Amino acid sequence: MSDNENLNQNNNQVQGDENKTEFDEERSRELIRTRILSKLQDIKSFPQFVLETMRKLNDPTSNVADVAKSLSRDEGLVLRVLKLANSAAYGAARNISNIQDAVSLLGYKAVSNIILAASVYSSMDKGLSGYALDRGELWRHSLTVAYCAQHLAKETGKVSSDDAYVGGLLHDIGKVVLNDYVRFGYGIIVKMVEESGMPFIEAELQVLGFDHSMVGEMLTEKWGLPESHKIAVAYHHKPNELPEDKKKYQPLLDVVSVANSVCLMLGIGLGADGLQNYIYPETLERLGITDFEGLMADMIDFTASLSHDAGFTSGF
Repeated sequence: MSDNENLNQNNNQVQGDENKTEFDEERSRELIRTRILSKLQDIKSFPQFVLETMRKLNDPTSNVADVAKSLSRDEGLVLRVLKLANSAAYGAARNISNIQDAVSLLGYKAVSNIILAASVYSSMDKGLSGYALDRGELWRHSLTVAYCAQHLAKETGKVSSDDAYVGGLLHDIGKVVLNDYVRFGYGIIVKMVEESGMPFIEAELQVLGFDHSMVGEMLTEKWGLPESHKIAVAYHHKPNELPEDKKKYQPLLDVVSVANSVCLMLGIGLGADGLQNYIYPETLERLGITDFEGLMADMIDFTASLSHDAGFTSGF
């Protein structure tokens, strides 16, 4: 056999090996995608009484008695609502012991937030080794982002503080589903981040076929949550890519994105994916924030005050 024939044979062999490698990688990705979608189907929806109560909270024709009756089916939720109603933040003139009075004092939005937080707490309080987060760290990060987003909403006046709270609380919910698969591909993902400097979430997408914001968006759809919640989850890492027909949610997305980035910069819930993260200057501009150093100082003080609240991370 001539040298040229040998060379061609070797080239064909190399090409064949490369094609086989690409085929195997795509097959592995497809298998992972199938398993992720299957796991999403296994995630339970909220209990029926929770869905019923939240529907009533969003129904302008419902009354306080209807909401209180539905809410009373869960003793734990009743206690949480009463606890908040009697907290210093609401400064009730008397002790509130009746759930109907508590709902009247707090308002529908606040009660809805309590129910939502209680419903996702058990899923978010677990350790997530794929993201290098110890038990409770995802919950602590999410709750801190929720309060920071709420604080920013109040300071800027650009968006409802209640919507900002929920967007911050749920923004990383997709990590609960994706954790096992990130752990499986962790070495490849981290190598891509370190060698190319790409954000962790982009490496997630390339290796797994999904990233945690996409999976989180699927969860919000499965749970039948409002579109505003879905937008905050789906775009919190790419606030400048919001479609034109969704621009009414831009202020909400911006406060959640900034709050998330600030919390990561302060080391709150800084897991494997937090190192390649930054604040988009456009979000600050849209929110009217011109003093970034002042913002950081303000958020340091604000998060410190949250940490000193003994019930902050253990209220559920």
